[in-house]
Amino acid sequence: MPSKRNRIRIAAVTAALAAGAGLYAAGAASADHSAPRTDKEIPNLAQVQEKIKAYYGDTVDKNGQHFASPDSNYAKQVAEIEKKAKAQIDRAVRNSKHTKTKPAIVLDLDDTTLLTYNYELQQGFHFTPESQDAYLKSTDMAAVFGMPQLVNWAQSKGVTVFYVTGRGEHQRDWSVRNLKNVGYKPAADPAHFFLKNKQTPPAYLPCGATCTTVEYKAGTRKHIESQGFDIVANFGDQYSDLQGGYADRTYKLPNPMYYLP
Repeated sequence: MPSKRNRIRIAAVTAALAAGAGLYAAGAASADHSAPRTDKEIPNLAQVQEKIKAYYGDTVDKNGQHFASPDSNYAKQVAEIEKKAKAQIDRAVRNSKHTKTKPAIVLDLDDTTLLTYNYELQQGFHFTPESQDAYLKSTDMAAVFGMPQLVNWAQSKGVTVFYVTGRGEHQRDWSVRNLKNVGYKPAADPAHFFLKNKQTPPAYLPCGATCTTVEYKAGTRKHIESQGFDIVANFGDQYSDLQGGYADRTYKLPNPMYYLP
């Protein structure tokens, strides 16, 4: 849910619902924008939203807040990804003891470490920078199921944890508070938590304030590795979180709600 970025929702939702994760991996990456020839090529928006809620196991509390269910198909899919990642990170840690490298992992925030589901439902799947600011300032997002446990375990094994998000620099304090409150132990301090700063972009990004998502995130990972770290795993819910190199392995978490190029 990075601020001030175009969110192309229908392309991702259509691909995800058409044939599951396999087709989504191929379709969302290219985000076909060709005009439909007939209405039959367009999914019914209300039905798509109902399918999304069913996938997340939508539950609503007495205050009208929406939550994903820990026994939902979403949670089960995330758990499978985390299981594979944990095994791979464990192997990388054991290997690092022989190679004397410094293992690290990089994580996106929205829908990778923190779940935007309630925000999306409140806004009717209509993101605006203003509504995002208001929500983050006053409300903690729930953690993505199992991710605090995975991240904290990785830190306990000697892995350095970095957060790299498309959120704006002005959202730093709210984001740090949220990560801490939902159980992430690795420090989200300035040395380990990177946010977009269009006013004073860092010198290590040649594209400066005009970086695309891929340029910004890959450039930041390159900067991290220049400090002597080996990024053994990179986690994100968008393909743009993962492209551009500077990671041994990438892990795509599911997100049928929006697509970010």
